[in-house]
Amino acid sequence: MRLLIIVFTVFFCNVSSVNAMNLAGRLGIGLSNQIVTGIDTLSLKLQRNRSTAFGALLGLNSSSDASNYAIGLKGYRVIYDEPQLNFYSAFTGALFTYEDESDDTDSGYQAEAAFGTEFSFQGLESLGFSFEFGLGVIKYQGATAVRTIGHNVLSSAIHFYL
Repeated sequence: MRLLIIVFTVFFCNVSSVNAMNLAGRLGIGLSNQIVTGIDTLSLKLQRNRSTAFGALLGLNSSSDASNYAIGLKGYRVIYDEPQLNFYSAFTGALFTYEDESDDTDSGYQAEAAFGTEFSFQGLESLGFSFEFGLGVIKYQGATAVRTIGHNVLSSAIHFYL
């Protein structure tokens, strides 16, 4: 419970000055592979203002054997910034389906509290690369576990900002 309070306090803390990549009002569209089942998801990120953003994860795998999906929401809060980099806290909640050992479709969830960094290269400010690390609660394959998470640049998200 104490960890949850600390995470929410950091997430909703007051950021006095945010001077990094100005993405306010811009929509980022890209891909992510953060769901524990490995399903690739379309990632949307709307930068509400200079310090907060909201996102969505949408994934679908429809084959002749079974149809699986993943859907999730994400909230971001910028903590520290530099000219080509934002350090943020994030909270993710996702629901998904998968095939279990007996080829039946089962469902699960994951909730993650993380810190992350989104960076871009000079001259390519509309392309954002990110990675995240933190803690997660995951219900997958009949078991619920609390675990550390680490999403590298290729699995966390790559967004192109319109």
